Amino acid sequence: MKPGMALALFLVIWMGSGRTSVAEAGPGIRRLLAQYCLECHGPDPESRKADLRLDTQDGLFSHGKTGPIIDPGQPGTSELFRRISSQDPDVRMPPAEHSAPLPDPIIQQFKSWILQGATLDSHWAFNPLSQSPAQPSASPSESGSLAPIDMFVGQKLENIGLAPNETEHPGRLLRRLALDLTGLPPHMDDVLAFESDPTLDHFEKFVDQYLNDPAYGERWATQWMDLARYADTRGFEKDLRRTIWRYRDWVIEAFNEDMPYDRFTIAQLAGDLMPDSQPSDWLATAFHRNTMTNDEGGTDDEEWRIIAVKDRVDTTFQVWMGLTVGCAKCHSHKYDPISQREYYQLFAFFNQSRDADRYDDAPNHPFPTRIQEKQFEVLNSRLSALRQSPDPDDANLNAQAQIREELKKLEESWPRIPIMQDLMGVERRTTRIHNRGNFLDPGDSVEPATPEAFHRFENHWPKDRYGLAQWIVHPGNPLTARVQVNRVWAQFFGRGLVETEEDFGTQGAHPSHEELLNWLAREFQAHGWSMKWLCRTIALSATYRQSSQFSAEKLAADPDNSLLSRGPRFRLTSESIRDASLFVSGLLNRELGGPSEFPYQPDGIWQTVYSQDQWVPSPGQQKWKRGLYTFIRRTSPYPARLTFDGSSRESCLIRRIRSNTPLQALITLNDPVYVEAAQYLAHRVLSNPGLDSFSAKIQWTLLTTLSRRPTPEESQVLHNLYQQRLNFYQTDTNAARQICPPSTDLPEDALAELAAWTNVMNVVLNLDEFLCKP
Repeated sequence: MKPGMALALFLVIWMGSGRTSVAEAGPGIRRLLAQYCLECHGPDPESRKADLRLDTQDGLFSHGKTGPIIDPGQPGTSELFRRISSQDPDVRMPPAEHSAPLPDPIIQQFKSWILQGATLDSHWAFNPLSQSPAQPSASPSESGSLAPIDMFVGQKLENIGLAPNETEHPGRLLRRLALDLTGLPPHMDDVLAFESDPTLDHFEKFVDQYLNDPAYGERWATQWMDLARYADTRGFEKDLRRTIWRYRDWVIEAFNEDMPYDRFTIAQLAGDLMPDSQPSDWLATAFHRNTMTNDEGGTDDEEWRIIAVKDRVDTTFQVWMGLTVGCAKCHSHKYDPISQREYYQLFAFFNQSRDADRYDDAPNHPFPTRIQEKQFEVLNSRLSALRQSPDPDDANLNAQAQIREELKKLEESWPRIPIMQDLMGVERRTTRIHNRGNFLDPGDSVEPATPEAFHRFENHWPKDRYGLAQWIVHPGNPLTARVQVNRVWAQFFGRGLVETEEDFGTQGAHPSHEELLNWLAREFQAHGWSMKWLCRTIALSATYRQSSQFSAEKLAADPDNSLLSRGPRFRLTSESIRDASLFVSGLLNRELGGPSEFPYQPDGIWQTVYSQDQWVPSPGQQKWKRGLYTFIRRTSPYPARLTFDGSSRESCLIRRIRSNTPLQALITLNDPVYVEAAQYLAHRVLSNPGLDSFSAKIQWTLLTTLSRRPTPEESQVLHNLYQQRLNFYQTDTNAARQICPPSTDLPEDALAELAAWTNVMNVVLNLDEFLCKP
């Protein structure tokens, strides 16, 4: 965000609240210092001006040439206050080339802070998690009915004179829940059952039902693939294919089995180094083999190996600790307490990996699917039985030879997945600081170590990726639990308690509900790092279950719903929109796991230089698998995913920033995926003998797609559309055939009706209500 935009946003929040007092002045000062001062007076000694450091208490209380930087309780004799309040452009700070003069409200906040003694609180995200985080009190009548989440939220709302909404309509609430936990809409039967008994006890049963649905693992793996920068190709100019989909299957299974998040973390960062590690642990390390490989001729393998290692450092700290450490590869961090030396000490944890930008993606290992494992067991059993024959004849020996050949072919078909392995003994590398980030300009050697600003690295931990993983998930780490809880919260509510999911450093946003975030983080750890516990706790809160309707009063007081005065409502991801369309049409292939598939995409997207590789749609029902399984080519990503704010997966994407563009509407209206969904949804309606009237058909359609019944006005609008399109297609058979599925063999009257209903379904599937979470 540009300084001017950030300043304008701060002023809107500050003046809109009308509640900033002297007592509240201190906590925001660190953010203001980071925004306006630390680029020149921060942790980085190379860029520090006048040898003045303003991110520490000692620096603030030091003396400059004309007096104390801060004279506690005395703004008038404090050099900092004199500089920021001066009208002389040659004296005023920040300098004119860096920022406009600070507005009076911010200057007054600095003044109030100095009057209080100018204590610089430590950055909230770096503070240890309390063993017993505080909970807000509730009235005796409410204490037994409100969950802790609701008490935290309710207290904030009460402070600004707002109250939470009533509970959402049963069908819409169930649709919200199903989309959040499984990424798919609910079945109509579930909607009708919940409408008949919309109690919290019944809702709780649906929460458990969806948590135990295999689709749960697919839904949360979809989000994790952004973090893992998962792709089916290696990137750069050649962008050759890479077999790594078994890692994606591992993530799906881990979520479905509710693998504890600390174990989930250690396996991906260091599964190969875990004591008594199993092949599944090795497979998990493919997380860091998703780095790109440059197969272009003439490239320096060592250069690209180092780029991959740096990507692993940056990704690890963004995913698990919400910190942007990457700039420290060239210089000490200007805003957070991470020096360039400390960056390369972190680099040293990853620098012993055996992979080295090799054309064969080594090291890799075969990982059969469960079906292949079963086939292998069956063949081995048959071979064992034949070998036990006391007097084998020629037929027996021939059968053994044939089975051995089958076993060999089967083993050769097992997908070989890139994994992490470390060098041993004399092969191990010496890690050096790269001056200005240039690997050709090595500086001092360093050993693996973690930044001093955080909890200590225990002596009994090995100084390798396994030790680093233990450091990351240690209860003393102030960030890991906070970051994951915030990320999950954002999936439910559209934005995190900390909006900047990717940045928990001093430049990131302050949490809207800091106490709630800390309580959830500590409870997440206390409940065994259980993702299902976390999802269940959020889903059962009254805060989550409230209606998304808003009033003018709420829109003015809580415009972006950061205070949670209403239920979440925002556009679904590209994967969820596609999956939901296939689901309601009856086309969705619910097969779990497997290689990536090729659904419809526009012609000409793939243009390769070094191969004749083409996008060929998968046959039969394979093209109707969930969006999680869509093949991702980094240089030509699936266009619908990009249009709906996805990435090329060349690097880690922590947060998708939702946009709203005409091209998105053109896709959902015209893309073959969505047209086909409308066609088959129309066929479902017309082939259902129980739907004997237009009214019954429309009610079934909206219950299936929107989880609610139509209003009389909606029914009339859709009936008018249907009649208009039916009249048109009855006079233009060719147009009817163009909109119906190619294989349709119907008489002209039936063809016109199917075409008309296809148009109706296309409209329904493009309603804002279908494309958004209610």
